[in-house]
Amino acid sequence: MPRYLEGDHNAEGLRFGIVVSRFNDFVTSKLLSGALETLKEQGAYEDNIEVIRVPGAFEIPQAVKKICSTRDFDAIICLGAVIKGGTPHFEYISAETSRGINQVGLEFNIPVLFGVLTTNDLEQALARSGPDTSNKGRESAMAAIEMASLYKKI
Repeated sequence: MPRYLEGDHNAEGLRFGIVVSRFNDFVTSKLLSGALETLKEQGAYEDNIEVIRVPGAFEIPQAVKKICSTRDFDAIICLGAVIKGGTPHFEYISAETSRGINQVGLEFNIPVLFGVLTTNDLEQALARSGPDTSNKGRESAMAAIEMASLYKKI
């Protein structure tokens, strides 16, 4: 019979880094609130959560790489909001941010969760950062807890 491994949602004793973009703060601050509330609800100690603020989404992978190389985290949560405008800037920032976040997680063998909104308009961003379960910061925090606990079991 095969052995199945999966993570759980118990954050007690786990250390989390949250890298959050200041750009579009009216959205990212709500993502951060959702992530922090979720981590605490699931048993994370406040002393085991470190929030790192960066200027924009493009800088998230750079900060994640630095903290992965210098601190001991069980998972990193990346939060940002890239809202489509009238120029191709959206496509460049979205692509490079997602690629960079994934690359750092693979390089350091640490769960790095993608909680960066890439939306067509402000309405979509606000809908995904609301106070309910549709908050992608909350969703990213739950995934971070699950992945961190899974990594400990593997």
